[in-house]
Amino acid sequence: MSKPFEFSVARALWPHDEAALRAVRAAVFIDEQRVPIELEWDGRDHASLHVLARNADGAAIGTGRLLPDGKIGRMAVSREARGKGVGLAMLRELLAAARERGFTEVELSAQTHALGFYEKSGFIAVSGEYLDAGIPHRTMRLAIVARPAK
Repeated sequence: MSKPFEFSVARALWPHDEAALRAVRAAVFIDEQRVPIELEWDGRDHASLHVLARNADGAAIGTGRLLPDGKIGRMAVSREARGKGVGLAMLRELLAAARERGFTEVELSAQTHALGFYEKSGFIAVSGEYLDAGIPHRTMRLAIVARPAK
């Protein structure tokens, strides 16, 4: 029996964690998916809340961000960590951050191959298919329910 894949997810800040955040996104979006550099680095990272996943050795394996307007984006998991719960853990942390900021709805632009992943968390597709950086996407939304105060 193999041992479980160990990882952690924490909130991150662009100035402090920029190198690790950039490394994951560059590997997934720029190298693997061939997203042009000028589209990936859109100047919105400094104003965003980021999450960063690390494996048991401390290597960065995943990232995502929450923009000030409540949009989730730049969700990326390194190839070797996919299918092991990393994306879901990051998404849950981003949703918790959105809830804490008082958002009642979040939106994201999902690559069409990931629609099922987001649907399992309650997201609903609200647009037809469109191309972003040459990759098919659909806009998805999720209503956020406030957690009762304890």
